[in-house]
Amino acid sequence: MRAAVVVFPGSNCDRDMAVALKAAGADVSMVWHKDATLPDNIDLIAVPGGFSFGDYLRCGAIAAQSPISKAVVAHANRGGYVLGVCNGFQVLTETGLLPGALMRNSNLKFICKSVDLKVETSNSAFTAGYSAGDVVSYPVAHHDGNYSIDAEGLKQIEAEDRVAFRYVENPNGSVADIAGVLSENRRVLGMMPHPERAVDQGHGGIDGQALFRGLLDQMASA
Repeated sequence: MRAAVVVFPGSNCDRDMAVALKAAGADVSMVWHKDATLPDNIDLIAVPGGFSFGDYLRCGAIAAQSPISKAVVAHANRGGYVLGVCNGFQVLTETGLLPGALMRNSNLKFICKSVDLKVETSNSAFTAGYSAGDVVSYPVAHHDGNYSIDAEGLKQIEAEDRVAFRYVENPNGSVADIAGVLSENRRVLGMMPHPERAVDQGHGGIDGQALFRGLLDQMASA
C-alpha cells in the first residue's frame, strides 16, 4: 500500500503516523500542505494530529483551505481512503468529507491521557482488524475534541453504522460518546484518539496495530 502523510505548519504527529504506517508495511511519502498534487498511485492519505496553523479561527479551518486539501477531497471523491486523526479529524470535518464538528471540550480543559474505546463496527477497512464490541486503549491529546452533530445527522450516521468508535467513559462531552466517524462510502475515517501512538509496547500499548495492519490487509485483498 502506498500512503501519503500530509504535513501542515503545526503538525506534530506526522512522523508518528508515518512510523506506524511503515511498521504495518506501507510505502509512505510525506506531503507538504502547499503541494497541489499527491504522489502517483496513492492508496491512503493520512491527515495527522497537531495544531495546524496554530488552531486559529477554528481548529482545522485554515488547513482545510490549503492546496493539498483540495487533492485530499478529490482523492476521497474518487473512492480513495483517508484517515484523519485528532487535528486531522477536525480538518476532514472542515472540508466536508465527514459530518459534524469538533467543539471545545465540555470541561474546557486540554485532555492528555489514554482512554478506552469500544469498537462499534468491524465493517470498514479501518476497523476490520477488530471485532465489534472489542475494547481498545488509545491516547487522546486535545482541547477541541467534543464531537457535535445535529439530531438528524446523528440519526443518519447511527442508522448507517458509521460510528466506528465510542468512548467507554466520555472525556470531552462528545454526543453519543462518539470518538470516530466513517464517511458514507466507509473509506474516510476521522477519530480524535491516536492509534499511531498505540503501536509500540515501549510507548504503553499496541492496540493501534490492528487498525493499521487490518487496513493494509483489507486493501491488499481488495
